[in-house]
Amino acid sequence: MNDKQSGPAPRSLTEEELVKLLDEQQFGVLATVRRSGHPAMSTVLYRWDPAERIIRISTTADRLKARQVRNDPHVALHVSGPNVWSFAVAEGEAEVSGSSVELLAFAGDQADPVAYLEQQAREGRVVIRIKVSRLYGTALDIS
Repeated sequence: MNDKQSGPAPRSLTEEELVKLLDEQQFGVLATVRRSGHPAMSTVLYRWDPAERIIRISTTADRLKARQVRNDPHVALHVSGPNVWSFAVAEGEAEVSGSSVELLAFAGDQADPVAYLEQQAREGRVVIRIKVSRLYGTALDIS
């Protein structure tokens, strides 16, 4: 007798579903590479620009993730879907930027961009900018 239960298999998400999932969420887990070659992960708030296929993550210049991106730009962002069985992963190469253009792109519409940029400068904020080269993910369609 077979003790394994059968059910639906996971399915790959379409490009449209992946873009939508990234657009609907705002938190993910960023994977960077340590000097030892091992992965390092941290939960982050991100902004997704589907037209440019760019993910922006705000952090401070002295944080470990910013230092790791400077050492090795290969990163991945894992984003959970609407249930435990679905996810999207965005892979790409990242760079750390303190430019006002990147900081404002992360922030979106600010009532006072000058005050916002001054605050970001006081906090030592930078943006990790990921140019997404690969998107993948799955879903398991069960109720």
